[in-house]
Amino acid sequence: MKIHNLYTDENGESHFRDIEVEWTQERRGSKLSALYPVKGLIFRQTPAEYKLDWHPAPWKQYIVNLDASVKLTASDGESRVIKAGEIVLVEDITGKGHLSEHVEQRMRHSIFIPIE
Repeated sequence: MKIHNLYTDENGESHFRDIEVEWTQERRGSKLSALYPVKGLIFRQTPAEYKLDWHPAPWKQYIVNLDASVKLTASDGESRVIKAGEIVLVEDITGKGHLSEHVEQRMRHSIFIPIE
């Protein structure tokens, strides 16, 4: 299982990398990761015309897209489309941040899972 990770380097530039989930146990025919500490859960609804200029993330958080895609652009110029069902860990809480925009012309539902 891959998680997109958007982070800031020591110069304030944001970049993408991939994180592989590490499976730590197997139970009842399923693989499980370690328990990740989180602060809560936020449900979000975003309008179809959503387009947000450069901004850092408000806090470190996982974002799970439920039913539509979003295009994120790091300040180094790399763009990724995060599709429905995919997860991104945003950690670019300093620096220029990233751009965020819809790629589908429909409302998007997602879950924010803050980790600090």
